[in-house]
Amino acid sequence: MQKTNRMRTPEEKKQLRRTMGTVALDIVLCTLGTFMYAASVVCFIQPMKFVPGGVTTLAILINYLVPWLPVGMLVFIINIPLFILSWKAFGWRFIAKTVWCSALLSIFIDLLDYLSKKYPAMLYAGKEKLLAAIFGGVIMGVGLGIVFLRGATTGGTDITGRLLRLKLPHMSVGKLVMVSDMVVIALAGIMYKNIETILFSMVIVFLISMAVDYVVSGHNNSKMMLIMTRKPQEVMQDIMGQLDRGVTVFDSVGGYTGEQHKMLMCVVRTHEVSQVRRIVGKYDEKPFIIITDSKEVLGEGFKAHNDTL
Repeated sequence: MQKTNRMRTPEEKKQLRRTMGTVALDIVLCTLGTFMYAASVVCFIQPMKFVPGGVTTLAILINYLVPWLPVGMLVFIINIPLFILSWKAFGWRFIAKTVWCSALLSIFIDLLDYLSKKYPAMLYAGKEKLLAAIFGGVIMGVGLGIVFLRGATTGGTDITGRLLRLKLPHMSVGKLVMVSDMVVIALAGIMYKNIETILFSMVIVFLISMAVDYVVSGHNNSKMMLIMTRKPQEVMQDIMGQLDRGVTVFDSVGGYTGEQHKMLMCVVRTHEVSQVRRIVGKYDEKPFIIITDSKEVLGEGFKAHNDTL
């Protein structure tokens, strides 16, 4: 029997293009993130003898004892057992991305280290250690956050942080990575016997944690508003019509009066809060409004859910 090739439907073609676009974006952003991480290590952290925590610190310490072993190569070798441990927990897609990022990180570290010896101007040569710690920590944290955002890690305590988050879901990835890194820094402190280096390294780890959370969770520029008004229908129509924001209606009962009311809930950008208040004020002089920060908003009009996976 002759085998026939089934034509893809328009929806299947659209899904294929979306998948290919996602893979291409993963490759580009993971490459960018690992390059920023490597640049931070080579240009700021290693020259000042700081330790950023994680597998990178272990690699730097081994390189300190055995200088002929490249830091980048050591990073990848130490990560291999962690790849095996996390296979079942996160699946092959996560491991494939992580192995790719870890390999890139190792290559970039050794490549930039080689180039820095030919072009010493690449390295931070100032005397302000705090400045080096700030730039090193922020650049590394942003790079690591970009990698996390694409559903991968660079290995090391990044994997440890994700494994711990399965048991401690109420804690952010950045905080868990910070705790893991502190343990490694304590080991480095025993070897270096230099309290100043350890203190600066703790600053770096803190900045990395903050930068990771900022990139992964996004800047808090959204507000959730709960609105109690005598004109809920009119307010709802204006919010949807003028701001193009969705509104959810809840039935509520006053605990003191026992009266039934309609409560409106909507999520808006920070700069739209004043517009909502003006709309409410147009229909009700004495509304009751609660405005709270929204750490992260996923859905139409905000960040797409699939973009965070």
